[in-house]
Amino acid sequence: MEQYFTEQPTAIHQERNFTFKLRNFVFQFTSDNGVFSKQTVDYGTRTLIEALDIIDLPAGKLLDLGCGYGPIGLTLARLLPQREIDMVDVNQRAIDLAQKNAQNNQINNVHIQISNIYQQLQQQKYAAIYTNPPIRAGKEVVSTMIVQAPLHLASQGQLWLVVQKKQGEPTYKKLMQQAFGNVEIIKRDKGYYVLKSVKTKN
Repeated sequence: MEQYFTEQPTAIHQERNFTFKLRNFVFQFTSDNGVFSKQTVDYGTRTLIEALDIIDLPAGKLLDLGCGYGPIGLTLARLLPQREIDMVDVNQRAIDLAQKNAQNNQINNVHIQISNIYQQLQQQKYAAIYTNPPIRAGKEVVSTMIVQAPLHLASQGQLWLVVQKKQGEPTYKKLMQQAFGNVEIIKRDKGYYVLKSVKTKN
């Protein structure tokens, strides 16, 4: 069965349009077969977005890692119109939809591109990285997202991640602690945990 982290989905197109409110912003989203949570914005993504604290961010761009059709990155772009937001995904169909959704919602402070985790990104340092990681892609993929995050963060940069307890929260929390020397549970909601680590070392 083809998964949402497939690079070039072959599922027959069935675009659907829906309206969704995130952080008091109303978005018009288009989704399709072959992408994650095609029917609506999934609960984990919503939990992460509602938990976001954008007050203490250092200067710099933000990264939506595994952006899908764009709810996290586009919400960040609305919340922080003075910031540039990079949005990446391995799935070309998701990237096409994210670009369409940015355009349809008149959001211009985003840069959307293909990247297999961090591979296609320039060696820039982000103020924060946000992800609802592709759990079904396997532990190695999610672990790479966490372990390599400090390399792509500025000093005091933050990694925000949402994961269900039953889908490996204790493991990934431990990995964040090891990678950063700190991890904090920001929010718990219906089995979902929003975790945050801060890069305190250069």
